[in-house]
Formats: sequence, structure tokens, C-alpha cells
Amino acid sequence: MKWYKIEEQLPDEEFVIPVKVDGKKLCLVKHAQQLYAVQNTCPHAGGILSGGWCKNGYLICPIHRWEYNLENGRGATGQGDYIDTYPVEIRADGIYIGLKQSIWKKFFS
Repeated sequence: MKWYKIEEQLPDEEFVIPVKVDGKKLCLVKHAQQLYAVQNTCPHAGGILSGGWCKNGYLICPIHRWEYNLENGRGATGQGDYIDTYPVEIRADGIYIGLKQSIWKKFFS
């Protein structure tokens, strides 16, 4: 796992924003005083999740209102899909998101 510091200025209140981490577009969410990082594309119809909102611990896609659990990425009952989630750490010098490094990237970068 490799950790990347988020350089964007983050609002104090709840938010759903896009962030770029190591060339990967992610969605960073602050909901109920917790930070979550998830993929930014809805697997249902390709909606941009950072354009959505949160409700009861779920991230809501702005296109068809499909819901994804912020803790584990699982879609709401009956959806049969999920989104990727990424670990977030708050450190003394900022906020970090962890990405698994592919075996190919380890050897060829």
C-alpha cells in the first residue's frame, strides 16, 4: 500500500468532491464527521459520484439515484453491485489516501 497526501483545500462542513491521487480520479467524502475515499464513477451507468450527495451513510449517484455504502462500497439491497473504497488516514501533516500498488508498477516505476 502506498499513501498519497491530499493537496486540495477541504471545506470544514460535509462535502463530496473529486480528487486526483496518483493519476486516479477518486471521490472524497466527509459525512457524519468521517472521511471516505471511493471510486468516482458509478458502476451502474457511469455517473460521476462526486456530483452526488450523502444520505444515511450512503453515497447517492446523481444520475439514477443508486446508493453505495460509504463504509464497504456495497450497493443498496437489490442493486447487486459495489464501488471500490480506499483507506483514509488523518495525520499531523494532512489527509492521506492509500492505494494498493500493482505488482507491475512496483517493478517498472
